[in-house]
Amino acid sequence: MSRRCEISGKGVQSGNNVSHANNHTRRRFLPNLQVSSMLSDALGVGVTMRLSTRAIRTVEKNGGIDAFLLNTPDRDLAPEAKQVKRRIQRAQAKRAEAAS
Repeated sequence: MSRRCEISGKGVQSGNNVSHANNHTRRRFLPNLQVSSMLSDALGVGVTMRLSTRAIRTVEKNGGIDAFLLNTPDRDLAPEAKQVKRRIQRAQAKRAEAAS
């Protein structure tokens, strides 16, 4: 399991620990990833994803996981997020077809 956000793509960065004596040792900056389950209105179930806290806030600001994924271009999404987006689009198409 990689340490990468499934929506924003934020991953591990590297840098240095710098001591008081100005000694440099390599270190890793890990993203704040959380396993988050967000309710999809189109699917009617929770969608579990590994997201950074910043991505969780962005999704909530944009009106939920459905609205965020449908308004985001595919080139900006991770493969897992693209699969969820396709599932949402299929569910909406099926719902529109049943209403017609």
